[in-house]
Amino acid sequence: MIAKLRVGLALLAAVVLVACGAPQEQTPMDVPGLAQAIINLDPSVDPMEAARAAEIAYNYSLVLRQEYNVTDSALLHNAKVNQGLRPRGLCWHWADDLQTRLRQEGFETLDLHRAIANHDTILIEHSTVVMSARGKKMREGIVLDPWRYGGHLFWSPVLEDSRYNWEERHIVQAGRNR
Repeated sequence: MIAKLRVGLALLAAVVLVACGAPQEQTPMDVPGLAQAIINLDPSVDPMEAARAAEIAYNYSLVLRQEYNVTDSALLHNAKVNQGLRPRGLCWHWADDLQTRLRQEGFETLDLHRAIANHDTILIEHSTVVMSARGKKMREGIVLDPWRYGGHLFWSPVLEDSRYNWEERHIVQAGRNR
């Protein structure tokens, strides 16, 4: 019985690794599109700040891809990080580093939020950065997810991201500390 279970788990692991090694969808670089989406968040958003934020989000994601030595899908890269074969590249690394870089700009009309998905499911928990107009809620913002496609930025309005149901990180963490 134990031998059959081990064989079954080994087969499952092989299937997951093969699936994770498959080419991942990549989003084309669309700095003007992201800048316009940021501008459209609210009339108070400075178009120059939006353009700068979009440029940084795309280009810094590619810088991190090189720094993290990403050569595989996001999940396979996670396995390499967890095995000590790569130093960084888990979703929260991407989110921390991108958020830190964007904060250096001192945006006056934009806010940054952290979001978590899948914290209460059997799926892998995922973290990302969300940008909103100053003073607006995270759910009114735009997901900036460099992890999803291994350094090729994915972005979407929070409520239109069909892959994840994002929640504010500070609320999720407060619930864990009870």
